[in-house]
Amino acid sequence: MSDYIYMLENRLSPDQNRVLGEIQTAAGQAGVTLFLTGGAMRDMLSGFRIRDLDFVVEGDALKVAEAVNAAAGAMRMAADEARKSAELEFPNSVTAQIAMSRQEKRGARGGKLQVVPATIQEDLRGRDFTCNAIALSLNKASRGLLLDPLNGLADIGRRELRAASAYAFYDDPSRLLRLARLQVRLGFSVEERTRMQVANALEADVQNSIPPATLGEELRFIAAEDGSAEILRTLDEAGLLKLFSPALSGPKVNLAGMAKFEKIVRALPDEPHWRSARLGPFLFVLTEKLSPKEEQSLIRAAALTKAEEDLWRKLEARSKKLQTALRAARIKKASQVYHIASVAPSDEILFLLYHSNLRPVQERLKNYFQKYLPAIQEVTPEEWAAIEGNPGTPRYAKARNAFVTNRLDRRPKKPVEEAPPPEPPPADAAPVYRGPGARGRPPGAAGQ
Repeated sequence: MSDYIYMLENRLSPDQNRVLGEIQTAAGQAGVTLFLTGGAMRDMLSGFRIRDLDFVVEGDALKVAEAVNAAAGAMRMAADEARKSAELEFPNSVTAQIAMSRQEKRGARGGKLQVVPATIQEDLRGRDFTCNAIALSLNKASRGLLLDPLNGLADIGRRELRAASAYAFYDDPSRLLRLARLQVRLGFSVEERTRMQVANALEADVQNSIPPATLGEELRFIAAEDGSAEILRTLDEAGLLKLFSPALSGPKVNLAGMAKFEKIVRALPDEPHWRSARLGPFLFVLTEKLSPKEEQSLIRAAALTKAEEDLWRKLEARSKKLQTALRAARIKKASQVYHIASVAPSDEILFLLYHSNLRPVQERLKNYFQKYLPAIQEVTPEEWAAIEGNPGTPRYAKARNAFVTNRLDRRPKKPVEEAPPPEPPPADAAPVYRGPGARGRPPGAAGQ
């Protein structure tokens, strides 16, 4: 087995390994070559947790994605016909992208995108940064072979971000935004020549040709990052933050609020559904200092949908019911907090942790994440299996709630303290008289 295959299998979660197996099977049946690429390879080689699986096939990627969707039962499949790629989300919270090995060309700045099939080597050479231009073969004949045409592995070793070509930012100006995001997430420095390329691209105003839909997509990526405050600061210093709204500069950038929000999300479970729930609260914090007119400017610039707008604008009103439930004086037990928080919308919980100034609400939510949730996560599969009823039935749900209530509210047994053993008497101590019939004599009885 290749060292890289061994590394991959050990870095993936069991659910990710199952999805990997399904995609390998589908690619084999379709007769196309399959590679793991992009962020998945970068994160694996950098020592970071692999969030998403990125695959490239030399062939019909959409056909492979449809086969995987049918076999593995993905919750969601979003196909991009232009780029010949598809994103899949599975019930176990694993996300994967399957894309055709391709080259992307634009006739002029902001011109129509042209996508043509290409070899995997051509695909890698056309990417944004060298750390994202590494692939691992998952094919039977070459399984475990590492492809690294731009020496990205060495750049990862030096912890540097280097543009894949001299025209990387002219070909796709949104890479300017991605560079700031990766710089903060990975903690890498920007290679000197790449810094010069960034300066030249900014001087040529290429950033002004970034489409609104791409700006909106980048906002969603930033919202899911742990270092969102630092990313915004980096973009502001580069003059790129005002692409989202001219008002987002200087004192209008809510860096203090974003730092507070960042501290909150770092304390929450690192799970996909918690990351996806950040968008509404993130937009609330981002726009907290903006006027309604300035908010509308951001909505237009980033082409936010009505649903995304409502995620942040209606968040405070939606969260009031949860706040009322959590502050109630009748709540006396841990299980009551757990049963409220475990079914509450994740974005409302995030919003209250950031916005609510009610002490009971803050304390109960913190206890939920720090005490009650870990206690239930420690329940063994055997204990869950012993609950009466079939999962998904009302009887099982009732029994499960009763089990959780008992587990959280039971009082821990007090340890029984054993009495310390008696200390032996000193060697020169006088004998002790224990009464008539006892061995020995009473004091002073000698010679009678």
